[in-house]
Amino acid sequence: MSEPAQPVGQFVKWLAVATGVFVIAATVYGYIIQDDEAGALQYRLGNQRLEDGKYAEALGEFRTLLGVNPGHAGGLFGEALALMGLGRNLEALDAFERALREKSDFGAVYANRGILQDRLGHHEAALADYRRALALDPELGDGPGWLTRFLRNQYDSPPTIADRAQYLEAELSKPLGERRLRLPEQDAEQRAYKVEGEF
Repeated sequence: MSEPAQPVGQFVKWLAVATGVFVIAATVYGYIIQDDEAGALQYRLGNQRLEDGKYAEALGEFRTLLGVNPGHAGGLFGEALALMGLGRNLEALDAFERALREKSDFGAVYANRGILQDRLGHHEAALADYRRALALDPELGDGPGWLTRFLRNQYDSPPTIADRAQYLEAELSKPLGERRLRLPEQDAEQRAYKVEGEF
């Protein structure tokens, strides 16, 4: 014959069940319902696709986000990075411009637009963007941390925008015939700057 359940035991059991239901409901609401409404899911997926080098898929995610929220500066920034990764440089420049119209103090946009301007041979414009990026966010001059480099399988720290700005400044001060503005090996190592977390 079983003994009647203890009132404290019953309370603990129902408290555990209620807590579990609450956690599941909050997770579903936070990650599926609420995020989908704001486009945060597409933003996170787009950033993941960028990190994986899947630029066409990233572009699709960011464009879906921008279809819902056309003024989302993070979405515009992500669109620009995806276009840059696809080699669609003029479209990327336009997306960087739109991102800056939405958020003019966005240092990472200036850093990446500078990288793109540099690749296009617009070195004075690149230098101006690098300077602006560093003025807005001095940490951009530090480059990626050890964990990011580990995840990217980069043993050595790649050149930073601070390094490149210093180099461009020195080269642009030389007479036109003595300038060496491209360093193909180092230029190939330069990586895009992204925004971590939610925008």
